Amino acid sequence: MQVLVQAVCTRGPSMRDAVARHPKLQDHYLRVTEQKRQGRSRGWTKVRSTDPGRHGAINLEWDADTSVLVSRVVTRGRGKPNLIIGDFVDFLLRRFRTRIQAINIIPRD
Repeated sequence: MQVLVQAVCTRGPSMRDAVARHPKLQDHYLRVTEQKRQGRSRGWTKVRSTDPGRHGAINLEWDADTSVLVSRVVTRGRGKPNLIIGDFVDFLLRRFRTRIQAINIIPRD
C-alpha cells in the first residue's frame, strides 16, 4: 500500500534536509536509513520507524519550486501505514509548525 503525505510549506530551505538533519528525529521513533546517492538528479531521503510495531518506509522529496515536501509512505503485504504516518505528522507539526501551511494525506492503491 502507498499513502502520499504532502506538506505545503512556506518558502525557505529544503524541508527534506531539515527533517533528515533534525537532532530530535529519534524522539519520534524515526531514523534516516538512506539519502541521495551520487549520480541521481533529484534529492531524496528514506526514513523508517525505530519502533518494531510500525511498518513501512517514508520516501521524502522536496520540491523547491512549490515548497512542498512530498512523502510517499510504502508498506508491504498487510502492513498498515497509520502508525508511521502518525509519528511522521506529529514530528512535522511539533518541530516545523511555523513552516507548515497544510498537510494532505492521499491513499493510493
